[in-house]
This record gives sequence, structure tokens and C-alpha cells, in this order.
Amino acid sequence: MKSPLVVSITGAAGQIGYSLLPRIASGQVFGYDQPIVLRLIEIEPGMKALAGVVMELNDCAFPLLESIEATSDLDHGFSGANWALLVGSVPRKAGMERKDLLGINGKIFIGQGQAIERNAADDINVLVVGNPCNTNCLIAMNNAPGIPQNRWHAMTRLDENRAKSALAEKAGCHSRDITKLAIWGNHSSTLYPDFENALINGDPVGKYIPDRAWLEGDFIKDVQQRGAAIIAARGLSSAASAAHAALDTVMSLRETTPSDDWHSVAVASDGSYGVEKGLICSFPIRSDGKRASIVQGVELSDFGKAKFQLTLNELLEEKAMISELLPK
Repeated sequence: MKSPLVVSITGAAGQIGYSLLPRIASGQVFGYDQPIVLRLIEIEPGMKALAGVVMELNDCAFPLLESIEATSDLDHGFSGANWALLVGSVPRKAGMERKDLLGINGKIFIGQGQAIERNAADDINVLVVGNPCNTNCLIAMNNAPGIPQNRWHAMTRLDENRAKSALAEKAGCHSRDITKLAIWGNHSSTLYPDFENALINGDPVGKYIPDRAWLEGDFIKDVQQRGAAIIAARGLSSAASAAHAALDTVMSLRETTPSDDWHSVAVASDGSYGVEKGLICSFPIRSDGKRASIVQGVELSDFGKAKFQLTLNELLEEKAMISELLPK
């Protein structure tokens, strides 16, 4: 058998963790011949619930699950990690400004970034899921300068999946028929789901959805506000769909992207599309199975450029808000 792969997950007792852990342990994500060691990380008040999660994982008797370790110690939790999924974060509460949320979570992600650099394996890859994920990822990455920036990712695949679902419903097709749908910018209410470069069955979206007003209006707004709509309907934030998108992201990064498609991940900018180098921004991405790269030459219309600039401005504002958390 292969050597075990060590996967560290923060917020492991939460709803997203509860949804994604069995799929990782089953082999669905990293391969049905790949043994897994899980290092599950929680804050101290969550350790009792995490113990119950560990019981359930043991009761599943997954053949590939070599061992499970539950801890509130970051150094132990990230020890030898090949993949780290940073799911846990403090949610925004009533009366809390975005700057307050960024400051609270920023301090958490300083510690996580430093612990990952101290303890993870040399081939570590990180996916930040906990919101605000772009800027949380920026903080963690900058506090782990010894880890190459191309190992850091933040999740915008959930927005891509939501956008595909909305287009499919409007067009009367299946979401699998939609390709080249990229999310640009921030995972927030300013994100831009790029319908102009997306394809349905290989043809421009406009062939199936000629209603340009809907595409520029309700479509974008509904994708941007989908998380809030789920909270209003369910009374809880997205969990199953967020977990699914996180695992979609990991699998897409580990597989070679088809030449006629791309997917959405927030990564450290290399200066492409005029984005400040090092800023964690969502782009159309392709992977060679080892590393992700930003797709070059995607043309944005004046409408698309304006939408991208709005979300890019927000990312720059967030960076300014947490500037004191970034090492000089």
C-alpha cells in the first residue's frame, strides 16, 4: 500500500467538517488506494463534540482510514500534514462590522499559518474555507513565508457551483453541460460569476439564455446572495454544499484540468489581469495535477471589467484593514 497521506482539518466538529470527513476517509477525494491519517483540530470548547465525530468515523470502519487524532494543539494538528483544510472560523454576528470579523479571524489565521510552516510536510497544500476566506488565506500565507505561495488556495468553487446551477435551471439544461464558468475576485457579495466566457454545450450562454437583463441582474445578484438565502430558508449556513465544493476544489487541483475547461480557485496573484501580486483573488484556473496556474488571455468585456474591479477593490480594502497582521 501507499504511505498514508496526512490530512489536517480545522473546525472539524462543525457542520462542514461533519459533511466532508466521511468522503475523505472513504477514499473518494484522494483515491481508493490511498491510506489516510486524519488530524482533526478544534478549539477547546469543541473537543467534546469532536470526540463524538471521531466515534462515528471509527464506527464507519473505513478500510483506508489508518488513524484519527483529535487535538486543540495546532502544532500537533498540522504535524506532517500533506493537505490542510482550514474550515474553522468565527462567523459574523449581529452588530459585527466586517473589519471586526477580519480582525478576530485574522489573529486565528496568523497562528494557523505559523503552525503549518513549523510542522507540515514539505509538500503541504492548503485550502482555506473559513470566511472571509480570501483574506484569511492572505493572512495565513503571509505568516508562513517559508511555504511557496502557490501552495495556498481559498475556496470560490461553491460560487462556481451555485452559478452553474442557476444557469442550468434558466437554460433548461444540466449543470454538467456548463463549462468555463469562472468566479473572479472575492468570495463575498461582490464576486463576479463570468457568464460571458462560460459555455453551455460548447456554445455561448447567450444562445440558451438571450435575456441579457437577467444575466446582468438577477443571475449575478442571486449567486452573490445565495449564502444569505440559504440561511434565511434553513436557519443555518451552507454546510453540505460548502463541504462538497471544498472537496471539488481539492480533487480539481489534484487532477489535470481538461484543455477545454477551467475551474475557480482563489490563489496568490502573479500579476495577471492587473491584480496586485500576492493578493488572494479568484481566477479561472487550470491544474497539471500538481500545481494550479491562472488561465491567461481570458477577455473581459467592459461590463465584466467593471464587475471585476468592484470585487478587486473590496479585496484591497480588506487587505488594508488587516495590514497590521501581515509581517513587514
